[in-house]
Amino acid sequence: MVKIVIGTLQVLLLYAIYLVGIGIQNVFNLPIPGSIIGMLVLFSLLVTNLFPLKWVQEGCQFLLAHLPLFFIPVTVGVMEFGHVFQGRGLLLIPVVILSTLLVMVFSAKLLTWLKFREIRKDQHGS
Repeated sequence: MVKIVIGTLQVLLLYAIYLVGIGIQNVFNLPIPGSIIGMLVLFSLLVTNLFPLKWVQEGCQFLLAHLPLFFIPVTVGVMEFGHVFQGRGLLLIPVVILSTLLVMVFSAKLLTWLKFREIRKDQHGS
């Protein structure tokens, strides 16, 4: 029961950071989506250790576990724009494959770099 309450509070905290991003976008009339600004705010807080990871870790794990559900409305929405993709279906296949591969390679390199940095930090700290 406690884990559910903590997870809920952490998801609400993440939502509040999202709303801060929306607010920053509206106040400064930025062309960047508020959700991206909110992620950058969260990233900055985590990197600078002003915001401990444990404050949002449970909520993040919950959201990541249910991430595929968030893509269902987007997929249904894209289906309404079939006329845009008409005649270009074969072109989409290499684009999707290439973009997927790029994301996988970038993610792997980033994770390797972060793990290497963590191992090096542990070696120097001990």
